[in-house]
Amino acid sequence: MTRDLKAPICVLGTGLIGGSLLRAATAAGYENWGYNRSEDGARAARADGFDVTSDLVAALTRAAESDALIVVAVPMPAVDHLLGTIAAYAPRCPLTDVVSVKGPVLAAVHRHGLAARYVGGHPMAGTSESGWAATFPELFRDAVWAVGVDEGTHVDPWRRVVRLALDCGSVVVPVVAAEHDRAVARISHLPHVLAEALAVSGASGGPLALGLAAGSFRDGTRVAGTAPDLVRAICEPNRAALLEVLEDTLTVLSAARDSLRDNGSLADLVTAGHDGRRDYETAERWAITDVRPGEHDWLEALRVAGQRGGVLTELP
Repeated sequence: MTRDLKAPICVLGTGLIGGSLLRAATAAGYENWGYNRSEDGARAARADGFDVTSDLVAALTRAAESDALIVVAVPMPAVDHLLGTIAAYAPRCPLTDVVSVKGPVLAAVHRHGLAARYVGGHPMAGTSESGWAATFPELFRDAVWAVGVDEGTHVDPWRRVVRLALDCGSVVVPVVAAEHDRAVARISHLPHVLAEALAVSGASGGPLALGLAAGSFRDGTRVAGTAPDLVRAICEPNRAALLEVLEDTLTVLSAARDSLRDNGSLADLVTAGHDGRRDYETAERWAITDVRPGEHDWLEALRVAGQRGGVLTELP
């Protein structure tokens, strides 16, 4: 394997995240190419000067020949097919992904015998738009990029994934798959569900309600503008964690309803909500500087640091 941490990357899927990654990696000086299932999408990327094909085998053969870091950048329903083809044509390449749920991807990677070279990834960035036309290289600038430190993770591919995330302008949060999925259920997948419910409520009020809608409705429903199939692909694979969070949220809403009905008050809800928002606004990240990848218990040390709000701002 090459020791050049800025070795080539091969991005499978050139929608918003994958396509923006190609743009950001190009700006950072990486040799790269991509694959898109739709020839129309591949053609659009080529028209902008990017090396993108609709021939998956050709893209993977090239990756195998150059020891490229393969990035799986498709929705969860398409992951299994890609992993099967990777196992057939580029099984020794380092492998990562940008899928919004990590447990199911990790399980699929194990099924296909690719775990030894895999490092999970999830940039916490996006918009309500999709497709190549929505891509831009600054998408990851100042964003958080979750990078897996699950048991069995090998140091060389891990360093390459971290280097890529940092070079795209992100900071890195080390996290294991199960804890990642429980966390994003609360701060990413639940907001999608609530945005959809709020949009339904507003539309049910008819033209008057929509005519009066302003900033709070616009901001609260922003992600409801995401394509429905993509929202399902983001949220449904994290079903167990999302169901738990929905139950918690329904309990909170039920208590608020009861208080408003019985006492005319929303005090408990709005006070707790205000405090929660302040916690978010005042949360501080701190740089992880005392863990050396490859040393004894380095994965566990990074996991604990990530739990405590630590981030990597440079390659250890």
